[in-house]
Amino acid sequence: MTPVPAVPPATAATYVFAVCRHADDDVLCRLPGISTAPVRTLPFEQLHAVVQDVPAAEADRQFWAERLSDPDDLERYVRAHHQIVTAVATAGPAAPMALATLYSSEERARQALTADAARFHTVLDRVAGRVEWGVKVYVSSASTMTETDRTVAPARVPQAPGAGRAYLERVRGTHRAREESRSAALQAAEELDAALRSLAVAARRLRLQEQQLNDCRRVQVLNGAYLVDESQTARFTKAVATLRRRAGALIELSGPWVPYSFAGEDGAHGDH
Repeated sequence: MTPVPAVPPATAATYVFAVCRHADDDVLCRLPGISTAPVRTLPFEQLHAVVQDVPAAEADRQFWAERLSDPDDLERYVRAHHQIVTAVATAGPAAPMALATLYSSEERARQALTADAARFHTVLDRVAGRVEWGVKVYVSSASTMTETDRTVAPARVPQAPGAGRAYLERVRGTHRAREESRSAALQAAEELDAALRSLAVAARRLRLQEQQLNDCRRVQVLNGAYLVDESQTARFTKAVATLRRRAGALIELSGPWVPYSFAGEDGAHGDH
């Protein structure tokens, strides 16, 4: 990722990484961010936005859409953004902003953030002393395939008397078995989600994803985010380990993270 060059503030747009109550400018200015301008704080309504100048000419939607459509650039920007947010969160609760949150000027950023100050205070109160854990549950596509799937050859229906009907019955049985297996996996995911929600302050169901590993496609049946008190971390992770031993599915645990999923609305903000 080629850093966006520094420009005079008068001709710069403002990129916002996060909002917090306390931040150390001496620490922030040593972090690279996404341009060569220093990362700094922008005070408003007893809060601080952690920001960086970027060239105004490069702060439009099309410019960022092109950059973020490249997988390598996307990964680098995500890492740079996350590095700043994580540094901010070490000093206290932080409300991460979406990737590519841009305003046309510092004054425009201050106005927009000030208008949303009450929500930021609410978010910071909600996430104080808490972390986010991610739990994903997968079943292999192979686990929903019965032995009939592997042995029935649908290319040619048998011609012996009664064989056609028997073949169709086997196909229907295969379909029922597959549906029953998927229903069982979904039910297990619901039960796991309910168990983890009982240990969390808040929880969110995120969009399901798919994963292709060699010739095995993993089907995701749960993609959950859980806001957990830091004091309950051991209890939460132990519960996941127990559920993993009981479940007939792959359970992935990730975290602890800065509570991105509980910072507010989804999607990019700003007026770029």
